[in-house]
Amino acid sequence: MRLSTVILPIHRWVEGQKNWRRAEELGFHAAYTYDHLSWRTFRDGPWFGAIPTLTAAATVTQSMRLGTLVTSPNFRHPVTLAKELISLDDVSGGRVTLGIGAGGNGFDATALGQEAWTPRERADRFAEFVPLLDRLLTEGAVSQRGAFYTAEEARNIPGCVQRPRLPFAVAATGPRGLRLAARHGQAWVTAGDPKLYETGTPEQSVAALRGQAERLDAACAEIGRDAGELDRILLTGFTPDRGRPLESLDAFVDFAGRHRELGFTELAVHWPIPESDFAADQAVFEKIAAEAPAQLR
Repeated sequence: MRLSTVILPIHRWVEGQKNWRRAEELGFHAAYTYDHLSWRTFRDGPWFGAIPTLTAAATVTQSMRLGTLVTSPNFRHPVTLAKELISLDDVSGGRVTLGIGAGGNGFDATALGQEAWTPRERADRFAEFVPLLDRLLTEGAVSQRGAFYTAEEARNIPGCVQRPRLPFAVAATGPRGLRLAARHGQAWVTAGDPKLYETGTPEQSVAALRGQAERLDAACAEIGRDAGELDRILLTGFTPDRGRPLESLDAFVDFAGRHRELGFTELAVHWPIPESDFAADQAVFEKIAAEAPAQLR
């Protein structure tokens, strides 16, 4: 099981770069950031763009993978996103993973002046967004006219450093999203069942995650794909366990072990942010980063 971190883009780069450098020093497999225009309780504070932040991070790190958790169609278009991703993959020397999801109804959903899409509308757009982005990142020129997205002779030469393209980590829990993960993903991402966050138990969360994984297996079987080909990433902090796994090394190893048994191959933990939902003792966090992976082999 690999251990990764999520670094929110809330610091000016003169300070923020220290966290990305430190993440690599601690041996994290990957460092991700959220791709939002603003987010939840951080809406009225500093929040920087994901792609520029990852590009800067690529210049101060050497081997750690970088990516988004997650990008969505809420304010992205496949044509412009593909160009930015190809550029980022080049700057990083082929270290980028694109976490991608259908999006939600938060601030991003209306920032461009549109009405927030319904869950069905988000699913419809996502079902068109992902295959088109796949083509844009693998073909030199793409023309496609869809219900939501159009590409007209869109050029993406020379393409990604990673071949045939940079990997997709598809966030999904519903049937349509899981089918997209099965067909287009190199990894699947989940944060658990949001209905359990407030009043559920860790045991209920494990059962819900097991059900999600089983539905992913079924989606893979439908198209004849080996489900074992997909990495499985759990974005932590949104299950009923909340921040408890980061209270000690033993607590984290116990949490990670329970989820490794479900088939998860990667856990993503949030870099500590004082006085927030992601508050944690920095020293304990770094001890977990340094020592937990060896106990999870």
